[in-house]
Amino acid sequence: MRGFILISFFLYIAQTVHTQATNIDYKLFELPSAIFKPIDVPQGFRAAYELRIKQLIDHTDSSKGYFYQRAFLSHKGFNKPTVLVTEGYQQHRNRLSELTQLLDANQIIVEHRYFGQSVPEEMDYSYLNLKQATTDLHNITTIFKEIYTSKWISTGISKGGQTTIFYKYYYPDDMDANVPYVAPFCLSYEDKRIYTFLDTIGDASCREKIKNVQFKILENREEALTYLKWYKYGAALDYTYHTFEEAFEYMVLEYPFSFWQWGYKCEDIPDTTRTLEQLLVYLLNISEIDFYSDRDVERYASHYYQAATEMGYYGYETDAFNDLLVALPVSPRPHAAFLPNKMEVEFDGTLVKKVYKWLEKHGDRMIYIYGGTDTWTATAIPPNKDRESLWFFMEGIDHGKARIRNMSEQEKELLYRTLESWLGIPVNPIW
Repeated sequence: MRGFILISFFLYIAQTVHTQATNIDYKLFELPSAIFKPIDVPQGFRAAYELRIKQLIDHTDSSKGYFYQRAFLSHKGFNKPTVLVTEGYQQHRNRLSELTQLLDANQIIVEHRYFGQSVPEEMDYSYLNLKQATTDLHNITTIFKEIYTSKWISTGISKGGQTTIFYKYYYPDDMDANVPYVAPFCLSYEDKRIYTFLDTIGDASCREKIKNVQFKILENREEALTYLKWYKYGAALDYTYHTFEEAFEYMVLEYPFSFWQWGYKCEDIPDTTRTLEQLLVYLLNISEIDFYSDRDVERYASHYYQAATEMGYYGYETDAFNDLLVALPVSPRPHAAFLPNKMEVEFDGTLVKKVYKWLEKHGDRMIYIYGGTDTWTATAIPPNKDRESLWFFMEGIDHGKARIRNMSEQEKELLYRTLESWLGIPVNPIW
């Protein structure tokens, strides 16, 4: 009898899981303008799908046509909360966010418009703006709230975190909480707060060691270029957006930004008595010349367009190197946004300044997570005691490690308590 009861119990569980998966299939069939296919199911979930969701190219004018936006759904249960992951770039695979695991939630990851496979037949960049991109997210949220009626939380990392912030601005009532990680918020085409950060982060001796490497490589440019050309041939890289010499100088100027962004150690900076070849091998691991090749410029073309038109970005302070730069201009300073097809655009800072001011008065239920040594923290949304929000500036932590799992126990406890208070659901502390 006991064996019969156990078998019946496991059959019941299996049938329940099957029924849940089948029910979500039916509900997806009923969604307007959505295509889906099953994919590998993450552990602990009942079903998972890659989605194609029909979106208007221009949400104010249907005559402009449409495209299909890629998304990934991980289904846990209809009565569970749902985490919306707002990507800033392409998204090739399904992956679980920290918030999804902490809240035992369903999850939808949305590839950003004009990236990856979420592109129209013709890339008219005039429809790549934050109003259109956040309306994509609003449409997806509206559709899936017919299925998932519990709490909703948005989150994103880096440019995805920026998207989370702008989504909050355009559609403040869509989410019950918002958690942007390491999200830059530049206020101008060339945000000079980054120069101040790079001039003050760490100690003076570390900053001096960084600059010495830059000087040594620029002072030996011809020999350095000879080494790097062999690297270019081996990596099969082409340079037509920039000349190879421009790419070389960009690589050297980018070094301090990337050094602090990705958390490299001052004690690992090689002394300039090392050979030029050794210095270049070290530098290529931090500031890649690949990043200025046609391949990478084209890969991030949509990102650069957004940075140059309405999101803002950064440039390079060149005063110390004016006599050593040959290919790049020193006035105006070189900028880090490289426009697709070398198009000419004008930056309009109206939106970022408007959102910045709006957050001062309306930016509630936001949890901002920043790394204390991450260069992008120079452009962080500043703490505001008048808002029902949290700010974490994780001491000694870089762009890639500023995550909840790496917080102190006190920081985690505060974050968990706050989410439980806002959402009225338990947090599952897994770290």
